[in-house]
Amino acid sequence: MGFSYRPLSCMNDTMQRDGKLPTLQQVSERQDSFIESPHYPSSSLVLGLRHQQQSNHTKLKGAVGESCTGHLSTWPAHLSSQIVPQRRKPHSPTENKIHGCGEEFSSSVSKPRFLEQLETYLRKELQSLDPSKPNAQELKLQAYQEVFEYFIEDFKTYKPLLSAIKNEYDITLAYLRDQIRTLEPLKAMVVTVSEQCNQKILALREDERAEIKALKQEKVQLLKRIDQLRENQLGLQAQLARMQEDLAHQYLLYRDEADSRKLLISEINEMRFLEDDLKHLQTQVVAVEDPVKMKLALKVAREDLTRLQVELNCMKADYGEVVPRRDFTALEKNHKEALAKKATLQKDFDQLKEEYDTLLDIHKQVSDQRDKVSTQLEHIKGRLTPRPQWQKCAEVVSGGDDRWHLLSEGLSSDQLVDVLLAEIGGKDIREKEFFDGLGKGDAVPVYLRYEGTIKNLKLKKIEIVDKIKDIWKEKVPADQQKGERRSLDEFFHEYLQKKHADSASKWAYSIQEGCRLYRDDDFINLFFNILTGKVDEGVYHGQIHLISHLLKELMHSDSSEKGSLSKEKFRQALSRAFPLKNQEQIEELIQAAESQQGHLEDLNTINYEVLFSEFAEDQVGNFLTLLRKQATAEKQKYLAALTKELGSRTEVKVADLRTAFQSIDPTVDPQTVERYICLAFQMEKEDLEQAAPVDVNSAMQRLLAADVKRTGPGPKED
Repeated sequence: MGFSYRPLSCMNDTMQRDGKLPTLQQVSERQDSFIESPHYPSSSLVLGLRHQQQSNHTKLKGAVGESCTGHLSTWPAHLSSQIVPQRRKPHSPTENKIHGCGEEFSSSVSKPRFLEQLETYLRKELQSLDPSKPNAQELKLQAYQEVFEYFIEDFKTYKPLLSAIKNEYDITLAYLRDQIRTLEPLKAMVVTVSEQCNQKILALREDERAEIKALKQEKVQLLKRIDQLRENQLGLQAQLARMQEDLAHQYLLYRDEADSRKLLISEINEMRFLEDDLKHLQTQVVAVEDPVKMKLALKVAREDLTRLQVELNCMKADYGEVVPRRDFTALEKNHKEALAKKATLQKDFDQLKEEYDTLLDIHKQVSDQRDKVSTQLEHIKGRLTPRPQWQKCAEVVSGGDDRWHLLSEGLSSDQLVDVLLAEIGGKDIREKEFFDGLGKGDAVPVYLRYEGTIKNLKLKKIEIVDKIKDIWKEKVPADQQKGERRSLDEFFHEYLQKKHADSASKWAYSIQEGCRLYRDDDFINLFFNILTGKVDEGVYHGQIHLISHLLKELMHSDSSEKGSLSKEKFRQALSRAFPLKNQEQIEELIQAAESQQGHLEDLNTINYEVLFSEFAEDQVGNFLTLLRKQATAEKQKYLAALTKELGSRTEVKVADLRTAFQSIDPTVDPQTVERYICLAFQMEKEDLEQAAPVDVNSAMQRLLAADVKRTGPGPKED
């Protein structure tokens, strides 16, 4: 943006042709304005223009004349002074008359010479411009500026005011050009954003069009479904009407049948009454007609009864001790079987007696040999070196008694020395090459369900630690995403299927074997106990929360963020993090932290970042080990106080356990108490009201295997 440069010589030639040249002062000021222009030419061209300006100074004074400067012309201001004709709108007759009068007056009054020169120069400059050029408007404005400068120079009286007006216009134009230059990139940005918005709008329209199409199809399907349901409804209504008609018909038949049954029953009752009356009449007739016959029949019946009674007594006397035939046969069969068993047992007894006698003889011989060997052994012990107690090595070998028994089984003393040296050197010896699968039964853990032989990967301790860390790293966010805590054995199975799909069983058996061998490591042992269900998973999360809480408190106390604190600040941070610990426990933690510092120049400073290097190495520092031991001891003390509060009860109810918790820990919140009770009773919170009493020892064992801790100071004890 800005004015394009035009040589001053061209302007001078034009003014010479018109008989009007600018003064030296005009040329100098105009040249200065060109120098300030952003399109100002090189310095050599400026020097040439200044030389030409001095040579034409005399010509400028002669062309203009002193009579044209310093006063205002009396030329009428209402007359037309338009340089370039413009289109005019048609006027009313009155306006045409006024316009005609003005034209007549202008034709009768001549213009000042200076005005004619300025108009002529401006007309020629405007006619020489090409409107099709991009900077045509700037060139046009430059021509008007030159004419305005001539005008200012000739009117000395109004020159300061007119120059100030011109300068303000120039400053405003320059500011607007800068604004336009600044907004040009924004224009391109607006175009780009507009295109992007249009594209997004088109994409949204396409998505809406597809969604509308899908909704229309769904609407058509729903309309079809509605029509189908209406047809089904009409069919059901017709069926219902038909069934109502059938029911009405059956009801009529039922009423007819019921009436018929009632009539039949009444007829049967009448016939029964008639029959009873007839029998009663016949009985009366018989009783009246045969009394003698009845006496004779009674006498005969009594004689038969006496005879039968005598025969019955004779039968009882003759056959009272006789056994039935089928009972005799069964007893005889059982007797024969018992005799056969007796013969077999007697034979076995005789054989066992012979073997027993033989064994007695052998035992006697072995006893004699033992006595001789014992005598020889005692004699040899006095002269030979005592045999080492190899079982003591189990205390220093990783894996404990089970691993040492596996390594030392069937080996001589020389071989045991080699095994012990290899263990001290960190080598894995006598590990199983293959595992036998435990099968696929329900009693087998889901990650160990396999039939056949499995190769042992012989994982090292650092590999097992890394794998356990990766399992915890993936399990915690997975549980948070699902909103519930899954069992570790199920997640362990899914993790191995995901990471090692083809060899999941190998990794499962190898990791379990490694956990069994390296149970002396607290981190591995905790994972193994949680995996096998001996310890609740909350214990691990409780330890992580304990360590992270302490680390946050230490970092909060470290205002310099150097990773180290003075002993006093370190003691204060420990007291704030663990307000329930006494001074003795705090001092033990400080001593453990000092022992883990190594060689430091400042003995009064503790580098707390070194204390939390457990997760970078496979070795646990003394500080974290002591912290976990104190937490375990505090939990055991807490549960001991709970057991003491329960007293001599063998079984405990939900209400009694809740009262005991609130008694030994008055500041505990109800939610925490309910969670502890759920852990002790192994059931959900909703089922606690119907829970039966549980054994106190079982409840304490469950709480010991869970994340249970005191939340506030307990009541004072004697």
